[in-house]
Amino acid sequence: MRKIRRLLVANRSEITIRVFRAAAELGIGTIAIYAEEDKLSLHRFKADEAYQLGTGKGALAAYLSIEDVIRVAKAAKADAIHPGYGFLSESPEFAEACAAAGITFVGPSPQVLRDLGNKLAARDLAASCGVPVMPASPPLPDDPQEIRRLAGEIGYPLMLKASWGGGGRGMRPIENEDKVLDSVLSAKREAKAAFGKDEVFLEKLVLRARHVEVQILGDTNGNLVHLFERDCSIQRRNQKVIERAPAPYLDDKARHRLCEAALKIGKAARYESAGTVEFLMDSDSGEFYFIEVNPRIQVEHTVTEEVTGLDIVKAQIRVAEGKRIGVLEETGIPPQALIRLSGHALQCRITTENPENNFIPDYGRITAYRGAMGFGIRIDGGTAYSGAVVTRFYDPLLEKITAWAPSAEEAIRRMNRALLEYRIRGVATNLAFLQNIINHPKFIASNYTTRFIDETPSLFEFKKRKDRATKLLTWIADVTVNGHPETRGRARPPANLREPALPQLPEIPIQDGARQLLEKLGPKAFAEWMRAETRLLMTDTTMRDAHQSLLATRMRTKDIAAVAGLYAKGLPNLLSLECWGGATFDVAMRFLSEDPWERLALIRERAPNLFCQ
Repeated sequence: MRKIRRLLVANRSEITIRVFRAAAELGIGTIAIYAEEDKLSLHRFKADEAYQLGTGKGALAAYLSIEDVIRVAKAAKADAIHPGYGFLSESPEFAEACAAAGITFVGPSPQVLRDLGNKLAARDLAASCGVPVMPASPPLPDDPQEIRRLAGEIGYPLMLKASWGGGGRGMRPIENEDKVLDSVLSAKREAKAAFGKDEVFLEKLVLRARHVEVQILGDTNGNLVHLFERDCSIQRRNQKVIERAPAPYLDDKARHRLCEAALKIGKAARYESAGTVEFLMDSDSGEFYFIEVNPRIQVEHTVTEEVTGLDIVKAQIRVAEGKRIGVLEETGIPPQALIRLSGHALQCRITTENPENNFIPDYGRITAYRGAMGFGIRIDGGTAYSGAVVTRFYDPLLEKITAWAPSAEEAIRRMNRALLEYRIRGVATNLAFLQNIINHPKFIASNYTTRFIDETPSLFEFKKRKDRATKLLTWIADVTVNGHPETRGRARPPANLREPALPQLPEIPIQDGARQLLEKLGPKAFAEWMRAETRLLMTDTTMRDAHQSLLATRMRTKDIAAVAGLYAKGLPNLLSLECWGGATFDVAMRFLSEDPWERLALIRERAPNLFCQ
């Protein structure tokens, strides 16, 4: 068996950090790569070593350069490369380049990547195994007439897909012939930019579909197991938003049929490493159809790990070392009969997309960050912390949050609690949108399809967030640096002014006053006492009338409350203190930025024997 000692991850952000953590637990050294535009990304600093890819290639092209990645791997003396997901993860050319350089590729063999990475080849394989497939076209030519003919043979509505890659790139629903040519051209451009290949094809579209996928793990010895299924039906523009495991709408019989179909395809392909077999399920008939195999780790692998208790990434690395699936001591994966489901999990993808502005990705500096914690909550993060800079060059994913609980209902409630704990300021996020989804009755009842977001406008009704903490901190920072707006630009008082000194009174207890008399006699008897009283009953107006007339009501609570206790001790025979009025309230709120109720509470506390009016 070959031992991996130094692992390079040919990726970025959260999946790179996830692989680093698994490698660190296995005692393997970690190596990061980063593009010039990605130099502040957190994954760079999570590795034991980090190397910049060639400059001038561009933010995405740098990670897609096989030659440059291999160059860095050799220079860093890496003996294995994990591709993560996206970028080069499904490239047979990259896997071959690793082999040619004597570097272990942590993933399927180049031949498996060719057989399954191309969606059309994978469809043919599935059909040969007796697994139902959707009617589809061959790779589309450039001839517009031939494209129209192929589309007409299948029948509208259609789904346009890229032959290579995943993540919804290049996917387009096509309802009629009017849109087919424009959709093909734009999908080719998107696929070329994302995967370096512009091959696309057409597939029959199921209108009321659910997206369900099966996680498989294989090794080089012919062993293959499934880790049950995930529901990925909550999507927007074919991009997954929330994933669940297990699929809450499947019974045991349907689950068994689905997982067995996935194993048939995996065995026929002689699959090794981690992969996902994806299906569309007709929500009306319950029939399922093969879509594709993603021959790599998936973004949503976390929910499967939570409900099975198995580490998929560690298993990938151990399989790459030649160890066996089904032997717990070697790969951490037991035989199929011992792999069981435990509870329910769901994952939310927190992004910087703004749902109130057509999900346009936001970028900038995160000014405040507070994540979620607690029992049953798992966070897989990229560059998300106070002060982090979110750039416009990459996918807007900030973090993945996964909630586990014994039941589906409790998992949803736990996720809702965690989302409520989050505070991310400085950039827009989809947090409120995620909360709207998981609290919707159809989501709770598992009564939804892949069109749920498109057909539910109430998901876009948001309560305005107050963001009080950020506003308060911004105000404090402004006043600290620039001074209070009431005094800004004014000359400072002379430094040699005499400090005001409070009168010194002997240490005597506060005597009972008019307020205690009212409490003793009650309102009616107190009024009779006032009418019968021959002494002049005095009200001190310093805190209100004199304050307003002489100082425009600008004295602060700190200064007013400081003298209240002297009134209580030195003038206990006063009837009352005039300390309240419309101007008092207005100035405290608008000009002094103080809480007027707090002022009254302090005066009452320090002058408990006098009326306040």
